[in-house]
Amino acid sequence: MTDGRRWLPDLGAGLVVLLLGLLEVANRDDFMSTTNGLTVVAVGMAGAVTLSRHAPAASLGLVWLIGVLQVVNGIELMLVELTIGVVAFGCARWGSTLTVWVSVLSIPAAAVIAVVYVGINGLDGIVEGAGFEQVIEDRYAYGDTWQVAAAVVGMALLGVPWLAGLTLRFVARAQASRASQEYAEEEAAQAVQESEQAREIARLREEQTRLARDVHDVVGHSLAVILAQAESAQYLSDVDTQKLKVTMENIATSARSSLQDVRQVLTPADRAEPLRSAELDELIAGVRASGHEVVSSEVGTVQPLPPELEVVAFRVLQEMLTNAIRHGRRDEPVFVERHWPDGSWVGELRIEVRNVVDTDGEETPPGQGLDGMRRRLESVGGRLDVRRRAATEGETFTVTAWVPVRAGSS
Repeated sequence: MTDGRRWLPDLGAGLVVLLLGLLEVANRDDFMSTTNGLTVVAVGMAGAVTLSRHAPAASLGLVWLIGVLQVVNGIELMLVELTIGVVAFGCARWGSTLTVWVSVLSIPAAAVIAVVYVGINGLDGIVEGAGFEQVIEDRYAYGDTWQVAAAVVGMALLGVPWLAGLTLRFVARAQASRASQEYAEEEAAQAVQESEQAREIARLREEQTRLARDVHDVVGHSLAVILAQAESAQYLSDVDTQKLKVTMENIATSARSSLQDVRQVLTPADRAEPLRSAELDELIAGVRASGHEVVSSEVGTVQPLPPELEVVAFRVLQEMLTNAIRHGRRDEPVFVERHWPDGSWVGELRIEVRNVVDTDGEETPPGQGLDGMRRRLESVGGRLDVRRRAATEGETFTVTAWVPVRAGSS
């Protein structure tokens, strides 16, 4: 609703008050002598009623201005001034905190001033205009006690609408507070839902990353082994069919193993078969079968690892061996060391793979294997170290991984 249309009810109420006030002025016996002052009161009260909702402070100030003008100029009281109750209601309902306090203090003050004013100037005009001549006559039968009763009645006439406005004010605030609380609860619920969705999306993305990393490790290792076996086969003699047959069987075995590993990676975690510590030895045996010499050593007492750490150890060693096959010299051995926890590496399994770099071979573009190993280890509290060193046999490439042997250890 536009501002203009919001004022229509208030303008209508003010117009009604103005018409009632002008009718009251016209009905006075002393119409000609009191027209100007009473008309000002009627117009002022109409303006106060009009402002009572949208500008209650101004409305209250206008009422007090009318009262001062009446006292100063001796203008008689009018029945239309009973609409001050509307102003009292508006101040309590829509006024500021200061306006509410000023309005409630104005009620007894206005009642006292009105009684004193009537006691001095009388009620002849208003009583005669309303047809209450008998009231003016009876008041003197009670002496001065009528003034107390009049003050009480006046405060009641103003206090009742003021209390009604204050009640509606608190009701509206309670409803607004309830609506605000409901909105806040809805916002909180939506935030929780969005947070849960964000966590679910993050979980799904992490799962996708894990699958991609696992497939990369499995396929990369298997293809490296198969490629090494295929390359060794071309150097076999044409008449050495037995060795060629063994090499082809190794290639087939590696392909089947790769397919099985991929299926295991893609199988849901609750249905996948857990890895075994012995499979670390099977990885090393697979590299030996491809024609690479592997020197393996194991220090310390082998310990069973939790399933998630067993997977990390397996995948990390798998990627280490893949890099050794791809970038190492075939005429130099690959050294694999596994150090189980003792006094030096309490709580961690140290895996180290070292090979001589093939500097004469075709340059292979760097992949994501090392980054994948590092992220995989860091996710369980492990770490990775990569070093190149000069040695008598050539440049060596050493990758060392530390895997916690207990879940949650660092």
